[in-house]
Amino acid sequence: MDISLLALPFKGLLHDTIGLITIFNPLAAAAVMVSSSSSDLSAAEARVIGKKAAITVLIGSLLTIFLGNLVFKFFGISIASVMVIGGIVLLVMALSMVQGHISLTRHSPEESDAAKDKEDISVIPIAIPVILGPGAISTLMVFHVAASGFLGMLQLLGAVLIAVSIVYVVLINADYLTKALGVHGMKIMTRIMGLIVGAIAVQFVIRGTKTLWETL
Repeated sequence: MDISLLALPFKGLLHDTIGLITIFNPLAAAAVMVSSSSSDLSAAEARVIGKKAAITVLIGSLLTIFLGNLVFKFFGISIASVMVIGGIVLLVMALSMVQGHISLTRHSPEESDAAKDKEDISVIPIAIPVILGPGAISTLMVFHVAASGFLGMLQLLGAVLIAVSIVYVVLINADYLTKALGVHGMKIMTRIMGLIVGAIAVQFVIRGTKTLWETL
């Protein structure tokens, strides 16, 4: 048996996992989590927020994968259109990220101020929209369409589980990571992830535009 054929599922799993982790951007969520807290986060508080946020992102991701395309089909919206608009949203995010900022498509200053008055920030705004925002939802839908057969779907679900697990680990260590990386470290990581998000965005726009052009 050709070893390269065996490596294909792992290559796809790695591709989807890296894409989801980058677009979820748990470091940005950790920064928002720390800044939204009125005092230093205790380990217990971080675990509670991290657990609730991770579960919410997991449930939201699964709903998007299994129901998202049905909603768009109901309104007669093609996946190619979703790829184009999703790519544009991701590109806006990427341009902000390469400048070291958190995109306004994720979290606005007004939402940040409102979060400081909330007793529980795990679901809103941490899980939604900071982690699972428009860009992440579009990406999940496109990855779902690209998943071929049972193995492809299994690969996508595996990528979601891995990405959500990493989100959980980052969030429960939010205070430590933000202090360890510092402002410059966070900006460097954000810029690197912004480049990856930008590359994914361009792919989405090109593939979606090509598909729409061919249907004319």
